[in-house]
Amino acid sequence: YRTLLYLSASASAEVIADLALCPWEALKVRMQTSIATPFTTSTVEGFRKIATTEGLNGFYKGITPLWLRQVPYTMVKFATFEKTVEAIYKHCLSHPKEYYNKAQQLGVTFTAGYIAGIFCAIISHPADTLVSKLNNVAKAEGQSTGALAINILKDLGFKGVWTGLTPRITMIGVLTALQWFIYDTFKVMTGLPASGGSAPKKN
Repeated sequence: YRTLLYLSASASAEVIADLALCPWEALKVRMQTSIATPFTTSTVEGFRKIATTEGLNGFYKGITPLWLRQVPYTMVKFATFEKTVEAIYKHCLSHPKEYYNKAQQLGVTFTAGYIAGIFCAIISHPADTLVSKLNNVAKAEGQSTGALAINILKDLGFKGVWTGLTPRITMIGVLTALQWFIYDTFKVMTGLPASGGSAPKKN
């Protein structure tokens, strides 16, 4: 049940984490996309401006698309990484993990992290595009976030939601690889094993 555990634990953790992430995502997108007239010059001013003009909904109108982006992203990030590490040792290398030194094991970690990042970027990209648009488009009076999201998706079309996928794969691949590499490096430095254990011996 390891894969089920990876998926359920990462999904539940991400749902909670996104409640803290969403307000920052809302501010970030506004600051990134308001080039001609800057949305704000400071973080505090930006949060105050959103609260004054839009209220609490301004911080959380993108929470559902954010969950649609981040929850699958995190589930794939953990499950794919763990399975990729296992596959590398099982199918790509000629010896079990214990045969290789720590530097070589960390090389496997980085490679598996980058592969996991590619899958993360692909599965989460349409929702990432939608989150960016939602946080930068004003709703019509009485319009729900869901209705606005549907209109945005119609305007973008199938091709539009995949715009920018290639640079995002590069970015997320490197980011995920470094996250796992730093994580495993810390484990190794504290005397813990790197990711990817051997299958338990049968009695």
